[in-house]
Amino acid sequence: MANVLSSDKQIGIIGALCEGSSIRSIERTTGVHRDTIMRLGVRVGQGCAVLMDAKMRNLDCTRLEMDEIWGFVGAKAKNVKPEHFDDGGYAGDVWTFCAIDADTKLVPAFMVGQRDKATANAFVEDIAERMKNRLQISTDGLAAYVDAISGAFGRDVDYAQIVKTYGQVETTNNRRYSAPDFVSSEKHVIIGSPDKELISTSYVERLNATTRLHMRRLTRLTLAFSKKLDNFEAAVGLHFAYYNFVLRHATLKTTPAVAAGVESSQWSVGELLEQAA
Repeated sequence: MANVLSSDKQIGIIGALCEGSSIRSIERTTGVHRDTIMRLGVRVGQGCAVLMDAKMRNLDCTRLEMDEIWGFVGAKAKNVKPEHFDDGGYAGDVWTFCAIDADTKLVPAFMVGQRDKATANAFVEDIAERMKNRLQISTDGLAAYVDAISGAFGRDVDYAQIVKTYGQVETTNNRRYSAPDFVSSEKHVIIGSPDKELISTSYVERLNATTRLHMRRLTRLTLAFSKKLDNFEAAVGLHFAYYNFVLRHATLKTTPAVAAGVESSQWSVGELLEQAA
């Protein structure tokens, strides 16, 4: 008979992965082999991506913020070597495009790809198919968003970019890992008539911080990173499903999925496992 993990063990492992624990630390605390943990995480993460695709439809959002978060698979682009492609897979930089509803903090969609027009077009088209209202959209200054949003929404959108300027990065030892100083920001209306007071990317930038804290593969200055693109995509799917359905938002006093009317109650990790099965 095959050795199958108990439900409690699976819930503990998935909960630890979603809270930012590394695979090897979970192996040490649970006694479950890291390969088993990896297979479970990938299976549940892929199921979560399918679950979100089905649940995030006909959404009542009115104001979205979009951004991209950097990561890598196998090695950073500058360090990629021929041996990284021995299994025929991808190696190098990857970008995760995501959107957040400024009111309910729901993440309606995400997409892993390159920071280019093709990924931006596919991502924005996916967002457009999930909405039922006219949107106000805010992004950073990435040029690919302009054609992507125009192509997906036409003139039926209020869209603006907020372009932030930063000072030069200091390279002294005591400032080696510090962010550059913020200098100024400019708001540029691109399409329609967005409310200028609401042009912002603050919520999606805060979402990026939450993602890096809860997803070990995106935590900066660690040895944790994905060796395969499929594993990375599954981890992203697991994270955003956990964020939407399980993680209680401190300001909302509930989960984003409940606040947005996607679900009637907050899920447990066990319920997320059942739904993603």
